[in-house]
Amino acid sequence: MGQPESGEHRTAGESTLPPGQRLQRGWPVTHYGPVPKFRPERWEFQVFGATADGGKHSWNHAAFSALPFSTVVADLHCVTKFSMLGAEWGGVLARRVVEIAPPAADVTHVMVWAEYGFSANMRLSDFTSDRTVFATHKDGELLTAEHGFPVRLIVPHLYAWKGPKWVRGVEYMTADRRGFWEERGYHNIGDPWAEQRYSYQEEPGDGPEL
Repeated sequence: MGQPESGEHRTAGESTLPPGQRLQRGWPVTHYGPVPKFRPERWEFQVFGATADGGKHSWNHAAFSALPFSTVVADLHCVTKFSMLGAEWGGVLARRVVEIAPPAADVTHVMVWAEYGFSANMRLSDFTSDRTVFATHKDGELLTAEHGFPVRLIVPHLYAWKGPKWVRGVEYMTADRRGFWEERGYHNIGDPWAEQRYSYQEEPGDGPEL
């Protein structure tokens, strides 16, 4: 991957914990199901759905790895109540992907798809945040398979389930719909500062219309 283009530097001491969270010194492995086997010759990253040109955009692993590399120093807040502060995430900014493969004008949300059909929905504004990154590295080292290699999404201002491991693509959507964990009782937005953990906490407008 190319040389770092930009970075944001913040130490753990400058971070604070959202309500209900505890400081985690290490990085626990948390996921549902098996760890997928990476096959570079078969791997493909896609952007599809309501794209501006109506087509599908795709990159193989070599092409995705050649996209501009950026670093973001940001926290990770897990809904299981641990927070890891001040990690450096390296990879491809989500807004860079949006610039290369733009959405149609009426897109409001995205669905991020990962291996085994896992998915996470979010507002387009959350996805295009300056700090949302398709991470390939943490603290200068390649991610391990258990932590999402070759690509995982990091959305620092949302709970970590909104950033799936083993990401394979992004679907642009003109209306919201729930992803894997959202269909199983987790909050549709997932703001840790508001403790939006579970769907029963949702207010009108937080989730898709029934």
